Amino acid sequence: MVERIVSAGQLVLSHDGYACFATTRVADAAGISPGSLYQYFSNKDELLSVLMERFWARTGARVTASLADHITDPPDRLVPNTVEALLSAMEHDSQLLRVVVEEVPHRYSDAHLHALRRRIQDLGSAYLAGREGPGERSGTTRSWVLVAAMEALAVRWVLERPPIPRASLVEELTLLANIYVTGAPASD
Repeated sequence: MVERIVSAGQLVLSHDGYACFATTRVADAAGISPGSLYQYFSNKDELLSVLMERFWARTGARVTASLADHITDPPDRLVPNTVEALLSAMEHDSQLLRVVVEEVPHRYSDAHLHALRRRIQDLGSAYLAGREGPGERSGTTRSWVLVAAMEALAVRWVLERPPIPRASLVEELTLLANIYVTGAPASD
């Protein structure tokens, strides 16, 4: 029943937006009474918190899995695979992403998004630590910068849909990351 309510909640939030999000609409979409919904979620805030937790967990699982699967790859292979995973995760439900990013108050997402970023940054730091020479910049700092930049650019591309083909974006983000990490563009 919880999964049914959460699925219905995501659907309502995606289609109606945050301003029209109400437990009665979620109950209707789930095919249950509002009283039944309240047996599982005490109020709208609790339901929204769970929706945001699940949304960011799903997004994060896709990205961290790709990053972990390719952690031993050189940057010119690791980065495009991770960027592809990030774009796919964000495109999975771009309308819900739009509502989450543009409408839902940050208090519902901040802790979940911070945890996701932290997991990705930790994997990135571990990757970069093996590539640090004496006197080089911190892998932790470089990882934070890369994660923040890639997230911002990916979200903007998914939501704005500029006339840039996906393959071109992946290529540019790979080039950007390689230059930042290695100090030189990837070799062809």
